[in-house]
Amino acid sequence: MSELTGAQILIECWKKEDVKVIFGYPGAATIDVHHYLMTSGLRFVLTRHEQAAVHAAEGYARATGRPGITLVTSGPGATNTVTGLAGANLDSTPILVFSGQVSRMMIGNDAFQEIDIVGITRSITKHNYLVRDTGSLARIVKEAFFIAQSGRPGAVLVDLPKDVLTGTAEFKYPGKIKLQAYQPHLKPHPKQVAKAAELLLSAQKPVLYAGGGVIMSGASEKLLTLAECLHIPVTNTLMGLGGFPGTHPLFLGMLGVHGLYQANRAVQEADLLVTVGARFDDRVTGRLDQFATKAKIIQIDVDPTSIHKRVNTDVPLVADAHQALSAILNLLGKYPNYDRTARRIWLNRIAAWQKEGALEDGPVSTSPAGIKLISPQTVIKTLYEKTKALTPIITTEVGQHQMWTAQYFLHDQPRHFISSGGLGVMGFGLPAAIGVQIARPEALVIDITGDGSILMNIQELVTIVEEKLPIKIVIINNGCLGMVRQWQELFYNRRYSATLLGQGPDFVKLAEAFGAQGFRATRLDEVAPIIEKALTISGPVIIEFIVDQSALVYPMVPAGSSISEMLPYSANPSDN
Repeated sequence: MSELTGAQILIECWKKEDVKVIFGYPGAATIDVHHYLMTSGLRFVLTRHEQAAVHAAEGYARATGRPGITLVTSGPGATNTVTGLAGANLDSTPILVFSGQVSRMMIGNDAFQEIDIVGITRSITKHNYLVRDTGSLARIVKEAFFIAQSGRPGAVLVDLPKDVLTGTAEFKYPGKIKLQAYQPHLKPHPKQVAKAAELLLSAQKPVLYAGGGVIMSGASEKLLTLAECLHIPVTNTLMGLGGFPGTHPLFLGMLGVHGLYQANRAVQEADLLVTVGARFDDRVTGRLDQFATKAKIIQIDVDPTSIHKRVNTDVPLVADAHQALSAILNLLGKYPNYDRTARRIWLNRIAAWQKEGALEDGPVSTSPAGIKLISPQTVIKTLYEKTKALTPIITTEVGQHQMWTAQYFLHDQPRHFISSGGLGVMGFGLPAAIGVQIARPEALVIDITGDGSILMNIQELVTIVEEKLPIKIVIINNGCLGMVRQWQELFYNRRYSATLLGQGPDFVKLAEAFGAQGFRATRLDEVAPIIEKALTISGPVIIEFIVDQSALVYPMVPAGSSISEMLPYSANPSDN
């Protein structure tokens, strides 16, 4: 085979990996790749910021299970990807960032737009590479794809010196990759499976606690089968929402700091907690020494470093969630011998907690003119009712609106709720929606955001319009940075330092300036009609809701408290 340039080799590698779309921003260091991309048959989506390109790749990966790809230039192009890389890696999302770099002879000389991006990202990626010669490029790309997708998925960066891209080599793409120091363990140990099955059959008050690993491994159906087989209630983490049907009678809702009352109570009272693809994040456990103290714990996780990391586990299963649940189900058989009377008592107790701790919208405020103000919870509930038949895919930013969406918007399918979990990135949802819509062009994609978060990456509305993506953007506008303001109200004597945003921009005019359509609701009776109107429009739409600033997210677990110590709606520590 004739020799190809490094830029051509990179594109051929992408084709071998069945890449369809790349998100990014060009520059001098990657100009050779863009030269060949034009006739490659691959789709390049020009975002307006490199951080947004990585979030778009995250959205694409989360919607499909396939790796998301980003191409950026050297220097600031590379450093602008840092937040996206860190977020994707924490949320176990398979993405690959290919960054340009100065020529090899210039590295270490403070050349124009030289930056040690490999050093910068070493601690926030699953792995990273500096490609040192054109001949090794194909092998490294193959390794990068393997690492990003296998075991616990994550973010991989490949740094590409300009002379590696312009140099030539024979293109040979490896068929298989075997890395001596990296061999993910996917199959569960039979003895551990037997111990898990024994605990499941003997437990009287079990709970299944499922995270994003269930979705990533494609184990949602196995989780549902296990829950229905033994009539076990299920709670999800934020990242796990949709991994178990949200409308199923065994679903408890999300657990944790803003989890539902019945979910937190059930976990605290359980005698067996089966953790599948979740890492006992502090936003879930609250005060760790008081978390699930009555329960034996089975932990299923493909990442061995997650086992015993924060919580001691009675039965660890280092394995892919799908394979582990399949093995447990095979051992249980079709007719499990469990105590059905004890299970009925347990489920009845949970049903009582559901009634006791039902979500409240909070008091409905009125303006001085007597007009009912919009509660943000009502917006989310109405949006859910108006769109649930269309099975939308929801992205969110981070803040109060994210928690209300997690509480009120139910998902019966995986990969339909896409949010930033571990890093909590404001500005995530809008570019993520771009990746989702490109991956799923037939789907209704809705980004639910706040008036603070939306401005973090508002420039991507240009990308949405130019790519003709019919994304619906729902802005919950309370004129403040709501979650921080909530903490200031409850725990800092209402000293609202740097959290009141004031009027902000006119989002309707802003939508029109970008070439989209915009609508605004200021009254409670406008909420449903404006949603219905927006859904009839084929292009991108901003829907702004001016909501009551006093609305808070409940339940809420104060910092340093047990998840048993949830604040009910009426509680306000600053009044005490």
